[in-house]
Amino acid sequence: MDRSAQNSGTIDVRDAHRFDVEALAGWLEREVDDFAGPLAVEQFKGGQSNPTYKLITPGRSYVLRRKPPGKLLPGAHAVDREYRVISALHGQNFPVARAYALCTDESVIGTAFYVMEMVEGRIFWEADFPQVPEADRPRYFDAMNETIARLHTIDPEAAGLADYGKPGNYFERQIARWSGQYLGDVEAGRVPAMDRLVEWLPANIPPGEDEARIIHGDFRCDNMIFHPTEPRVLAVLDWELSTLGHPLADFSYHLMIYRMPAGITTGLAGLDLATRNIPSEADYVADYCRRTGREGIANLDFYIAFNLFRLSAIVHGIKGRIVRGTAASAHADKMAAGLEPLAELAWAQAVKAGA
Repeated sequence: MDRSAQNSGTIDVRDAHRFDVEALAGWLEREVDDFAGPLAVEQFKGGQSNPTYKLITPGRSYVLRRKPPGKLLPGAHAVDREYRVISALHGQNFPVARAYALCTDESVIGTAFYVMEMVEGRIFWEADFPQVPEADRPRYFDAMNETIARLHTIDPEAAGLADYGKPGNYFERQIARWSGQYLGDVEAGRVPAMDRLVEWLPANIPPGEDEARIIHGDFRCDNMIFHPTEPRVLAVLDWELSTLGHPLADFSYHLMIYRMPAGITTGLAGLDLATRNIPSEADYVADYCRRTGREGIANLDFYIAFNLFRLSAIVHGIKGRIVRGTAASAHADKMAAGLEPLAELAWAQAVKAGA
């Protein structure tokens, strides 16, 4: 089964993620303008971390994202931060879904949640956009490039997000955070390549001026809704990992698709990009630099090693949730099975950077 079939569409709500629909409907009537039932609820197949639901009424559909039930790591699943950042970015005319309301009262459905608009369009689950005609693919890559560059040129203070993250020392803090998440999740076990990266990364952070911009944290094609027929991004999804941070950390995470084979997750490594009419990594980097006023990106291999380590830590967390019985997706097992190859790929980038 391909990733599109695994993640697209909705299913009946999983037993572990059920809640009192009538209680939710009452809350929506009080908190969301023009809401009118009756209300039906389905669960989106995707969403490894925060369970995501489609709320269906006769007049319109909505999307609900909630903290998962059960034992959670401190600071994870911060749906209140997601709500805050998409509300702020909507005010900056950045492509996000409109947020309607946040609920931190756990008595309503058992955990905190927020409700946003349902944006209709297309999600592409494979990095090579196989559903798009070859002649059009450069325009879709350009739309992604323009969107992430646009995000990184928004002034956090003007957006009301000046305090959305700690300023300075971004890589040092992030390496410490994800190392701590990895080492603290004892139930998920240890991975040799990640152990090496925990030692190497903090000792090899590139020197230079730090920057603080709004960063998404998981910017990839399957976290975007494209227009139904045009190469245009209508909404960027899944802001759980967003913060203030170094824009090159965010961009190089997005750029990982060029280094990752399709067998681990969606990636372009090993594919003949020219025959697929897909921009090269160098051209894609040049377009981003042009849009953000950079002359180039030094130390790119370090940044990608860092991000592959970070992604490995996220997958390691999914493995831990499987052990604890709180995994949000039925396909979590398949993701967890790719943990060691992903960590080895991260170490290979560190080697390219001089490890």
